[in-house]
Amino acid sequence: MTIANDAALVLFSGGQDSTTCLGWALERFARVETVGFDYGQRHAVELEVRPRIRELMAGLKPQWKQRLGDDHMVTLDALAAISETALTRDTEIAFADSGLPNTFVPARNLIFLTFAGAVAYRRGARHIVAGMCETDYSGYPDCRDDTIKAMQVALSLGLDRKVTVHTPLMWVDKAGTFAMARDLTRDIAGQGFLDLVVEHTHTCYLGDRSHRHAWGYGCGTCPACDSSCTACTGPSASECSACIPSKFLSGSTCLDECP
Repeated sequence: MTIANDAALVLFSGGQDSTTCLGWALERFARVETVGFDYGQRHAVELEVRPRIRELMAGLKPQWKQRLGDDHMVTLDALAAISETALTRDTEIAFADSGLPNTFVPARNLIFLTFAGAVAYRRGARHIVAGMCETDYSGYPDCRDDTIKAMQVALSLGLDRKVTVHTPLMWVDKAGTFAMARDLTRDIAGQGFLDLVVEHTHTCYLGDRSHRHAWGYGCGTCPACDSSCTACTGPSASECSACIPSKFLSGSTCLDECP
């Protein structure tokens, strides 16, 4: 479904969530541009995989190739300079006294959305698409729906034009994200986009590309990997409605092998 001739700007890190959001946007908007942020993140490998992901996505569907526009990279060195976190420092990942993981970079998403708003204004885009999620979000307060809605209001007021911030994954867990990626290319042979998301994106906070799991590359223990390897969508492991790649849904349970 295309929304008239509107343009959208996608916050595109190179991770599984933002890549799925890019596919979501390419199905809906006539022109889609991307923006990435280099803020001194420990897992800078996510920035390295971005160009290849864009290239592969353009090859999946003719309309995606036609709609995919320019990519923008914004350097935010100051964010790392003022952030003593495990996402910007070579330190062990643990829980801080606040109860949040020490991978929480204070105000990161607020800053990302502010710069995205500036880029979108210059590029004539009134829609911003981002992968924030309140289901698998490690407790980060700047991933909450209320935070994003407040930023949408602030951007619209500050830019003196209506800005809509779309968060397609806000109420979706990781298995649901994989299901969305699968469904976006149901009309082409094979899994297509889902295979791309698993094989070519990078989400692991430690930047680990040496360990391949069923859900993608990563250390398997950091908060991002722990979220990625959630087996199923549903209230419990025995009440699944969808499974991650390599798992098979049998009744209401995710199995390792096809029954």
